[in-house]
Amino acid sequence: MADVDFYLSDEQRELQRALREFTAKEIAPIASQCDAEERYPVELFPRLGALGYLGLTFPEEIGGSGGSSLDYAIACEEFAYGSAGIALGIYVHVALACSALAAFGSEDLKRRWLPSALCGESIGAWAFAEAGAGSDASAIATRAVADGNDWVLNGSKLYITNAPIADFLVVVASTAPEQRLKGLSLFLVEHDRPGFRVAGSLSKLGVRASEMAELVFDDCRIPRENLIGRENRGFLDALRTLALGRIASAAFAIGVARAALEATLVHARERVQFGQPIGSLQAVRFGIADMAMQLEAARLLCHRAAVAADRGLPHGREANMAKLYATEACTRITERALHYHGATGFMSESPIQRFYRDCKVFEFGEGSSELQREMIARELGL
Repeated sequence: MADVDFYLSDEQRELQRALREFTAKEIAPIASQCDAEERYPVELFPRLGALGYLGLTFPEEIGGSGGSSLDYAIACEEFAYGSAGIALGIYVHVALACSALAAFGSEDLKRRWLPSALCGESIGAWAFAEAGAGSDASAIATRAVADGNDWVLNGSKLYITNAPIADFLVVVASTAPEQRLKGLSLFLVEHDRPGFRVAGSLSKLGVRASEMAELVFDDCRIPRENLIGRENRGFLDALRTLALGRIASAAFAIGVARAALEATLVHARERVQFGQPIGSLQAVRFGIADMAMQLEAARLLCHRAAVAADRGLPHGREANMAKLYATEACTRITERALHYHGATGFMSESPIQRFYRDCKVFEFGEGSSELQREMIARELGL
């Protein structure tokens, strides 16, 4: 078989090998149990930190381990191969909370929070979504008002991954409501701040190993220095620079799709019907060939976006295309995997049904498929 990953360096191949070993030992064995219990294995964070995986892409001077966007995409695929839910918790901590803090936080905030976050001693969350604000960020209703040396936050957040386990949250709040999208700022809120509470955990269809909750801010006071980035512009700045999130989303989808494809190949060789393995039947063979083709195309789009980011080239359109294609391909691949497994894959003890439940969230997380198509069209000049 040709080496389709010919562009990977020896160091990246070693990283991939080490990540696969870690996932096989630390993530895959607990994936089904954590999914069933809707419990995040927080004990993984210090292990991930000690190995430098949480610090990928972050400079060493702030506690990171260096590395490229492509390194991070490789890591995301491997984590999601073991468990999409566990991978999601890592992603929210690294690519959203820590990345926003590293890119826009003051030197004091970075010094206080990033070293512990990147070594896994503290866990972050990204508090953006609200009941009335998802794709439409301009509808954010949570308010932050300056009062002396403090900011006072009031409002609520919904569907916040990592909220029940987070030590700190990066909160999107409106500081100039009349400016709508141009009046949104970012704030760091510690989990034990008076006036802040986690209202209750939420149960989900998929990625159940990740923990999600609603948040409430009731006259929650935070210091003025907890503002992350520019007042009234912090959120827009983050949107322009955190394309890593879409690359990561594509990589997660690839990891789940790869797990589904590999399981289907084993099943197609072992499952006998009409006196022959079902992999001998042309309809099944052709379907699996399509799955493999879509997986490889998704990975190449994802890695192309990552390489463009690493070279300092424009990569917004590439990240949008990778995220859109990979997430929709993952849904198609996991559906076919479930179909070919039949009743076996439908049973609760089968990982196939978990892959099927997990895949859909990637299509609307980090911007829905419709939003990705709109952004791609704009990039094309339409």
